[in-house]
Amino acid sequence: MPRYKPYSYEQMLMIPVDLKNQLQPGTFEFALNEIVDEMDLSMFDDRFHNDETGAPAYDPAVMLKIVLFAYSRGTFSSREIERACRENVVFMALSADSHPHFTTMKLHTSVDTFGLSITLESSTGGDVEHVKVREGDKT
Repeated sequence: MPRYKPYSYEQMLMIPVDLKNQLQPGTFEFALNEIVDEMDLSMFDDRFHNDETGAPAYDPAVMLKIVLFAYSRGTFSSREIERACRENVVFMALSADSHPHFTTMKLHTSVDTFGLSITLESSTGGDVEHVKVREGDKT
């Protein structure tokens, strides 16, 4: 009779993950994180009116990182982006382990919401190689 290695799904596995260390220098996600952190995103402050009442909003920098990284990987569905924030360690690192609901992602994947013009470029037709972001026209 064959012998198999024992296994149990009842065991706990605790893996400490340092989110900042998941963004390795020289990678797109590292550069994206650094660039967005240096951007002046105060233009979004007027869009939120929750100083005294209402739930706290997700930081626009976090949302921008999530959306741009998702777009760079060819993920455009708000439900897929939400899932990636729960399952993909790079998304977890960029989002600081926040898990925006897909309806929140849907609001933030709109160019009008961000007020930005986003251009995705790929010379091979595969993964996006360049992401250009500039403040959108107000017209």
